[in-house]
Amino acid sequence: MWNVAKCIRKSKKSPGKKALYGEDIDLEKFIKEEADEHERLNKASEIPKKVQESLLKVGVDPEEKERAGTFIQVDQSGVCSTCESESVEIMGMNVATEKYGWLKDYMWKAVAVDADKYTAQTALRESETGEKSGYFIRSLPGSKEVFPLQACMFIGDEKVMQTTHNVIIAEENSELHIITGCATGEDVSSALHVGVSEFYLKKGAKITFTMVHNWAEQVDVRPRTGIMVGDDATYMSNYILTSPVRSIQTYPTAYCPGKNSRVVFQSILGGQKDSILDTGSRVLLEGEGSSAEMISRAVSKDQSQLYARGHLAGRTQNVKGHLECHGLVLSDDSMIYAVPELEGSATELEMSHEAAVGKIAEEEVQYLTSRGLSEEEAASMIVRGFLSMDITGLPPELALETKKMLDMSLKGM
Repeated sequence: MWNVAKCIRKSKKSPGKKALYGEDIDLEKFIKEEADEHERLNKASEIPKKVQESLLKVGVDPEEKERAGTFIQVDQSGVCSTCESESVEIMGMNVATEKYGWLKDYMWKAVAVDADKYTAQTALRESETGEKSGYFIRSLPGSKEVFPLQACMFIGDEKVMQTTHNVIIAEENSELHIITGCATGEDVSSALHVGVSEFYLKKGAKITFTMVHNWAEQVDVRPRTGIMVGDDATYMSNYILTSPVRSIQTYPTAYCPGKNSRVVFQSILGGQKDSILDTGSRVLLEGEGSSAEMISRAVSKDQSQLYARGHLAGRTQNVKGHLECHGLVLSDDSMIYAVPELEGSATELEMSHEAAVGKIAEEEVQYLTSRGLSEEEAASMIVRGFLSMDITGLPPELALETKKMLDMSLKGM
């Protein structure tokens, strides 16, 4: 059972606990808004036009065309929640915890409340205010909703600390597709986003989770994600970040105790200006026959720093895993640091990794310039092609939507 008092005690012991990776952030610099600062809306199209433009850039459609449901949070307020489908649910966590008493049994099980100061701060705000920000998503047993749900975390005010706690549950033999986009208003120069997300995949379930980040240049981002994957279940994550941000540090961990469970992490990273991107993923293969793929493409330019981490741990028989990171360094003042880790503690397993960091091939540039392109146009085309890897495992309609999102994100590269 979820023990509120125990979680509070743990979070109070960890208010200053630094994360293992990434720059430490002074939380006192940011404002903690109340959860009802912003007016609730009946539908996403009521969002101001300027905000709608930001939402579209991260794949969130304010008109909700071909969407099963929508959740939008502005700063600390859940301003919009709609759902037209009978096979899935999407709502604010404050509504969900009142509706479902059993939901407490899932909270802080995939992510430790005392993992670091960011998880601790999220839990403390929940306990101190009694308000729960973030969203709850659930697919009903046996359901296979074709259209994706969409969620957006938007920061509109200066120096806001936005904390969210999301719980996503795919019941047995269900299929769930989620598009989530994160963005900031044009006038925001400094803010902090902390997002705690917990995924639970029951037997035979499948989740595809596509996330696009488009933060402002001076925003710090600290997502904390845990995924529990059951028997014959599949979790697929597609992560896209190609716009400037002050810093981001994220290291989602997937636990695979289920037999024949499968996890795929795919990341597309573009470092610009002086952004510091410290990203990666970890998969613990603990169920017999479980497997994982972790693939990333990274490009650094200007003065950006990219850390691409990956950890695969095979802890039982007949597991398979592959970790791959390819990077392009486009300026002498930028850098990519690839850190692949393999850990094997069983006799019958197959795990491999591949990491490569280099530059654009001169012959490719020469070929394109000979066809009439300038060197800058040629380099930009090569970079976009390098980052445009196929996003696998999606229904045709969603794959096309994801391709559009990726193309939009790469326009500035």
